[in-house]
Amino acid sequence: MKSYMARPLEVERKWHVIDAEGQTLGRLSSEIARILRGKNKPQYTPHVDTGDFIVVVNAEKVVVTGRKAEQKVYRRHTGYPGGLRETSYEQMLARKPTEVLRKAVRGMMPRTRLARQQFKKLKIYAGPEHPHAAQNPQPYEVN
Repeated sequence: MKSYMARPLEVERKWHVIDAEGQTLGRLSSEIARILRGKNKPQYTPHVDTGDFIVVVNAEKVVVTGRKAEQKVYRRHTGYPGGLRETSYEQMLARKPTEVLRKAVRGMMPRTRLARQQFKKLKIYAGPEHPHAAQNPQPYEVN
């Protein structure tokens, strides 16, 4: 019996739409990362992009547990001396609500060329509307 390996041209990609309203940030992010990589399919192959497209709506209504809303901090560095910039979760959610979910999913993906390619299949929108109706995305229920 031979092992099955998916080929890039054989992969069937689906479009899923996920409503993030009331979902916990970490649990939702891990499920999205799993689907982007294709680990929810039986033909998953580590070195081939077998994942699906994901459209996330209502990203501004994602929740965090405990006191993370006040305590969680996003850090970045400008590259200059003394250039460490900090942004709290509340500020990030007010200014760029889609970046909160994008950074959470990015942190759960591997640091490879393939993962960067898979990450481009994620579309995040703060409100309930999205411009991907032509692709006919199917609703996806996150447990």
